[in-house]
Amino acid sequence: MELTPRGLDQVEALITKGVRIPNPWTVDIDEDVDVERISGSNVVIHPGCRIRGSRTVISSGCVLGAETPMTVQNCQLGAGVRLAGGYAEGAVFLDGASMGSGAHIRPGTILEEQANGAHTVGLKQTILFPFVTLGSLINFCDLLMAGGTSRQDHSEVGSSYIHFNFTPDGDKTTASLFGDVPRGVLLDQPPIFLGGQGGTVGPVATGFGTVIGAGSVLRDDVAEDGQLVLPASPQEVYRPVAPASYRRLSRIISKNVTYLANLSALESWYRQIRRLFFAQREAGPLILAGALVNLTDIRAERIKRLRTLVGRLEPSDEGRTQLIERLDHLIEALGVVDGPAPAELVRLCGAAAGNGRQYLDVIGGLSSEQRIGVSEWLGGIVETQQQNVAELVPALELRF
Repeated sequence: MELTPRGLDQVEALITKGVRIPNPWTVDIDEDVDVERISGSNVVIHPGCRIRGSRTVISSGCVLGAETPMTVQNCQLGAGVRLAGGYAEGAVFLDGASMGSGAHIRPGTILEEQANGAHTVGLKQTILFPFVTLGSLINFCDLLMAGGTSRQDHSEVGSSYIHFNFTPDGDKTTASLFGDVPRGVLLDQPPIFLGGQGGTVGPVATGFGTVIGAGSVLRDDVAEDGQLVLPASPQEVYRPVAPASYRRLSRIISKNVTYLANLSALESWYRQIRRLFFAQREAGPLILAGALVNLTDIRAERIKRLRTLVGRLEPSDEGRTQLIERLDHLIEALGVVDGPAPAELVRLCGAAAGNGRQYLDVIGGLSSEQRIGVSEWLGGIVETQQQNVAELVPALELRF
């Protein structure tokens, strides 16, 4: 009996296009994969790899499975992405992003240009801005991290770090902001460093230039930029467990609102500025569409978790009563907030993209005045969303 490997027609079509597949019989490609969305230019698919999903995009220069077999399912890969081995589903990797072997990348994840991780890194609902670097053996889910100006000056997370995103009550309203969107997109802020063998208990927010000492657990915000933080070991505490007490409810709600507001700012940035550059790139519109889908999914996940938390509350005080009674209105206020980008910025980026200039170079070359305009535009989106929610539940006394 003659055995025919699944996806042989797709494999043959890719080889004809110029994709390098050293051992074609070991590569598994689903029938719903559109080979027209896989570039034939300098793409390498090593033995044992699996390609799945009708929305999968693989751009020029990508290398899959150089260390161990790699599964890619409904992901969008920009140029020069290198995924050494592991599993990725529903994720977006922009130009030059990379992950070591043992990666486990789940939906809602966006790695922007040259963001990268070493071996055995787990991500989900994670947004990493350009150049952010992760060490090995890391679990870094439900967060956004910015900071840094280049591959030589980048935010970094030390090996064996974890973002604690699940409470004893089963609550996941725990998304954290390391940096922020209005300043982070400008790629001119000091890097953030999270020391190895440590962790963060979400939700927290840190300023740019924050340094968290190795072996420590961050449990509170670092509001100011440029702070060295060496959290003291917590003292032993013995007290009765009070399930779903949410003693710091106002803080939790504030952090979730701010996170969602930053997502609004980032979506505006993608739709109005990044779109201009994607339009000029190979498969760029498809990659942009994937990023926007992920931003929508991240927002939906955060709102879902917020609903779950409020559903556990008892109307024990005026703030909680307002939150429970006005939840639907609050969720409506947490929809996408937008605002027009500065017209000069749109013209500049549109012309630069049309002339073939790269996104990182253009953003890095903005003038001080243009940078102020970007921060005011995106910061205004964040503040508008925060204010909309604060007005709905004044008794909670939300602090942003």
